[in-house]
Amino acid sequence: MSHGLYVSFWLPTVVLGAALAIKLPSILKLWRDPLLRAVGGLLVFACAVFVFAAPKTIAWTNRVTGVPNIAAPWVYSLLTALSASWLLLIIAWRNGRTERSAQTRRATRWVVSVYAGVVVALWVLFALADVPVEQIQDLDTYYANTPFMREEILLYLVAHTVACSVTARLVWNWSRTEGLDAWLRWGLRFLGAGYVTNLLFSAAKLTAVGARWTGHDLDWLNTDIAPSAACIAATLVAIGFIVPHAGQYLQERWRIRRRHRSLRPLSRLMRSVTGAREPFDLRATPELRLIRRETFIRDALLQLARHLDDDLRARSYDAGVALGFERGRAQALAAAVTLLDAVEARARALRHPEPPEAAAPTPSTSPTSPTTSSDPSGSSSRPDTTYLLREIQAVSRVLRHPVDIQAVRAHAAAPAESMSTHE
Repeated sequence: MSHGLYVSFWLPTVVLGAALAIKLPSILKLWRDPLLRAVGGLLVFACAVFVFAAPKTIAWTNRVTGVPNIAAPWVYSLLTALSASWLLLIIAWRNGRTERSAQTRRATRWVVSVYAGVVVALWVLFALADVPVEQIQDLDTYYANTPFMREEILLYLVAHTVACSVTARLVWNWSRTEGLDAWLRWGLRFLGAGYVTNLLFSAAKLTAVGARWTGHDLDWLNTDIAPSAACIAATLVAIGFIVPHAGQYLQERWRIRRRHRSLRPLSRLMRSVTGAREPFDLRATPELRLIRRETFIRDALLQLARHLDDDLRARSYDAGVALGFERGRAQALAAAVTLLDAVEARARALRHPEPPEAAAPTPSTSPTSPTTSSDPSGSSSRPDTTYLLREIQAVSRVLRHPVDIQAVRAHAAAPAESMSTHE
């Protein structure tokens, strides 16, 4: 085995370790969930396989124990346990919330019993075999015709192939299920590709061993192709576990950052009202920054409440519909026109404050407004801020289109008889 190939053993170990680190908090928090336990067991055994299958670790294990080739049954046992964890994961996946059913318990006991029996048999066969010459790179082919060791090699490969075949088929079937989350579907595809590549590992090993039985030499399949396939397969499996979690995490972070950025126009407008800006902290999480910006905007909107003209909003809404905007966008444009008018009105009031007795009454609420607020008696109430407070995202987005706002504003200011009335 080349040095380059030896280094590659640590690539899947790192990726598998990353997958385990990502999943570990959920596994510890929800330890009673059989699915998470199966995932945790799979990742732990997968990491262990590649740590102890590395050539330097094999040599170290043999040297520390003083038993030539004792690393072989140890690595075979870990690989068998990994194979069992694949089947246990599929059992937990397929049964979902019925994990306590009699059928699930029987299937779990069957897998654990059979594969535990395989592990015991591996150690018994190793004890009976005569393997005095240490082999770090090609033990499977070197001892392919040795009594008891021959059976041991065949046993662990068959157990691995069966588990991998069953898991690959079920994972591929599940990946084609309707209604799956896109990130989960991609994760399953990576898992399926990983298990199919694992079959290449088994095929290469079995072919090389079978060639020795017939007097041929295809050892390169065992020393080159099989380890490479194992590394690729483990990396794909690890990615399959990482993709759903990391993808959903990054998607949520992107959604939060996009919402924060989309509120920038409205936030800038509100700075002219408050004379300040939302608190900023480089160490704040994206969620906290979004909350602070939303709170800042809503607080500033409340300061503008008495300057809002509901009649202007109603006319602007009708103008937006008459100009061909769909209802939702027309409502957002109307709110933006009203908001800009309120900001200007507040600025005028601050520059030229009126005596209390000369102050203008609050504009009346038009019955045609899409968000009119009135008391039960039918009299006008104070301007309605419900839509502005609730739909700050929509209002902020239309602020990026001043041409549309100006068109609606001009149309709303036109004489009533020249405006198309929206029914």
